[in-house]
Amino acid sequence: MVERHGTAETIAASPHSRPGIVVALAALLVLVMTSAVLVGAYPVSPGELIGTLGRFVGGAPRAGQIDTVLLEVRFPRIGAAALAGASLAAAGATYQGLFRNPLVSPDILGVSTGAGLGAVLGIFLSLPVAAIQALAFFGGLATVALVYVVAAAVREREPTLVLVLSGVVIGSLTGAAIALLKVLADPYDQLPAITFWLLGSLASIRKHDVLLAMPLVLLGLMPLVLLRWRINVMSLGDEEAKALGLEAGRLRMIIIAAATLVTSSVVAISGVIGWVGLVIPHIARMLVGPNFDRLLPASMLLGATYMVLVDTLARTIARVETPLGILTAIIGAPFFLWLLARGRRGWE
Repeated sequence: MVERHGTAETIAASPHSRPGIVVALAALLVLVMTSAVLVGAYPVSPGELIGTLGRFVGGAPRAGQIDTVLLEVRFPRIGAAALAGASLAAAGATYQGLFRNPLVSPDILGVSTGAGLGAVLGIFLSLPVAAIQALAFFGGLATVALVYVVAAAVREREPTLVLVLSGVVIGSLTGAAIALLKVLADPYDQLPAITFWLLGSLASIRKHDVLLAMPLVLLGLMPLVLLRWRINVMSLGDEEAKALGLEAGRLRMIIIAAATLVTSSVVAISGVIGWVGLVIPHIARMLVGPNFDRLLPASMLLGATYMVLVDTLARTIARVETPLGILTAIIGAPFFLWLLARGRRGWE
């Protein structure tokens, strides 16, 4: 199913593209992040938060356990949640526009399963955490590169369709490899770690993880920002893009590489978190319209807010932390069904 998002004129003149909505979403994100800092197994009062921030900005020594909890655990975790949500939502909005399909998500080309295979291999080999994250990162990039090579070898078919089908096939193969490693893994040590990683979690996030992923995410977001009007044109189809003087093949490769870099960077530190890149861009599109100039920042702000809320729920809903992938699936699946019903009525 391929749907066009309208003409260039309707995209540019969308009545919903009001900058005030983006400002309101930014304010909502700040409010949600501030609230998330205060709740958890170790409750924090607003006064204690202000005191910790004052000591941190002023360079004063830490004052007890509260500063350690906030600076070493809660701040990095909330920052990682916001970074992961913003990145996955940005990649989802990009893929949905590029492939002209509202049901596309960031893992359509196998980036999540590729990163999962890299991480599972690292856990299976009992490698340190840094090596596991590196394998996950390069596994996601290598999988998408393989998908693109396979798609490029089939030149007689429609390129977008071939690319998506190649992603499905390669993703199935990497999924089978993950299943094989789970069968061979130690059921008392390695298998629980593999299962927990594949469900997504930010429980072990530390400050250096965020500092490592952030430059890679920014590097991937830069082409998406610079090419935002071209992404609008690409959402109209290859023929119209060529008519406007764009080289569709090379532009598609650059955009896919950037979105893949963004996705792989956060999956490497958070594990596989589904549904964010599918659900959030739709909500953002309802608020600001399809213009990528507004859609990209709105999706990122909504994605960051959503993931901070989900992560806060994951660490407070029960004594044992709930994996993020379970919560995002519980929330995302009903939305997906509603989206299908709404789409069917539209087709009729």
